[in-house]
Amino acid sequence: MQLSITDNGPGIPAANLPRIFEPYFSTKGRNSGLGLATVHSIIKKHQGHIAVDSQVGRGTTFHVWLPAARDLPAPAPERAAPAPERRALRVLLMDDEDIIRGVAGASLKRFGHDATLVADGAQAISAYAEAKAAGKPFDVVILDLTVPGGMGGREALTQLRALDPEVRAVASSGYSSDPVLANYRAHGFVAILPKPYDLKTFSALLEQVRAR
Repeated sequence: MQLSITDNGPGIPAANLPRIFEPYFSTKGRNSGLGLATVHSIIKKHQGHIAVDSQVGRGTTFHVWLPAARDLPAPAPERAAPAPERRALRVLLMDDEDIIRGVAGASLKRFGHDATLVADGAQAISAYAEAKAAGKPFDVVILDLTVPGGMGGREALTQLRALDPEVRAVASSGYSSDPVLANYRAHGFVAILPKPYDLKTFSALLEQVRAR
């Protein structure tokens, strides 16, 4: 299957095209450069391929190829008794990358959870306080540790714990050397979610948090 997505933006300079899927490469000072790297990782994990055509001043087109199923699906087994329905989780996710928020939001919706997506720590604190005051607290908060020019996850968690000492927060980062990831419990987090992450890892994390 092939999917092509085109925009009419300013385009990407030819010198930058070979690097756009590299982790941490960005021409925007506020971005971490993990957006397209995350997309590339997800597509590769599904045995697909992504390519880009772009001309400055004329826009950009991304081409995505994903493999079709080679075999017919196995006959459906006899229907067993339905498993007990599991309550959807209320998830607050903070990440400064638009594309990561988009992918994460779509994934959470696919898992059947209720997601609120924000761009920095200040917005996360505001959303958490509002939900708590409305009697609809979040089950888990996923916080990006590094937000260029804004409040990151570590500082946000300090304020969230002042609002709710029982907050369940997950540290997310694309920087494997971040000391918080190595000793996340000492910083008040219950789990970590290194970036870029795939659907399987994301789903397993949510089940891990649910079981706590």
